[in-house]
Amino acid sequence: MAYPTSTLTVTRPDLGGSLIEYPLDAMNGGFIALEVLPVIQAELQASKFGVIPVEQLLKVPEVTRASSGGYNRTGFTFREEFYSTQEYGIEEPVDARNSAMYKNYFDMELISAQRCRSIILRRAEMRAAALIFNSTTWTGGSLTTSITNEWDDYTNATPIYDVENAVRKIYSNSGLWANALIINRKVFRNLRLCDQIMDAIRSEGAGNPSKASDITVGMLSAVFDLPKIIVAGGSYDSALEGQDATIADIWDDEYAMVARVATTNDISEPCIGRTIHWSEDGSEIGGTVEEYIDPTVRAKIIRVRHDVQEKVLYKECGHLLSNITT
Repeated sequence: MAYPTSTLTVTRPDLGGSLIEYPLDAMNGGFIALEVLPVIQAELQASKFGVIPVEQLLKVPEVTRASSGGYNRTGFTFREEFYSTQEYGIEEPVDARNSAMYKNYFDMELISAQRCRSIILRRAEMRAAALIFNSTTWTGGSLTTSITNEWDDYTNATPIYDVENAVRKIYSNSGLWANALIINRKVFRNLRLCDQIMDAIRSEGAGNPSKASDITVGMLSAVFDLPKIIVAGGSYDSALEGQDATIADIWDDEYAMVARVATTNDISEPCIGRTIHWSEDGSEIGGTVEEYIDPTVRAKIIRVRHDVQEKVLYKECGHLLSNITT
């Protein structure tokens, strides 16, 4: 039987389409990277671009003109930034014999594609979490605060004041109002148990919860006066290969980020950061699904890949809260 060479790679839009219908949120517990760092498309794999400092955007020079006089002139400076997308990919073999043996149980090609895409997205989530929950990037009193009463100290915690103080510091740094609180699901569940949260929901008419499970993301949005409460649920096995599973959160419950996240595809919009995606080599943001045949092991090789970089643009658009959980 003749086989094509392993260099003949075929895109599998059928598997990609199936994955769109696959409930990824249920599988991964809630990936938020693309909500925190919305995508912008890049024409080049690597390039320089200009970022106008926030203070330049807010300058208001004198505009009064006297008769026969000239107009005041203005200008701006910018800092040069560099991006370079990286290709990330993973492959999984689908053995021809196993595929035939177990076809009545499941579609092995689809399962392999789902597993590969899950790995790609989970890794992207881990990179985003490391970028945003970063006490090296956000340092100093104007950019980070270690709160006094952890949010799992339900009686004494003051999350509304903590978040409000962070919102005001972002405004002082950037002239922009924050629009998001970024937390993991454990922190979200702790917030629902805080006396201050329960009391505020009742007193502000956002609802009448009798128990924690009555409190929704929408209620927290009303209490914090932030359009977005972004709750991360992703987890991963941090144990080494061959060891018993050790499940860890991707987004640490030690931190919460109050931020201004992008709401448009306009690169000039000031925001905490972006996911830069380069598609000229066939990449899709959620992962391009491809296959080729490896005749040496009589298997189809399923591959998922994408070409991206996650990047902070304006650290002034974020305020990192730490000491969130005991």
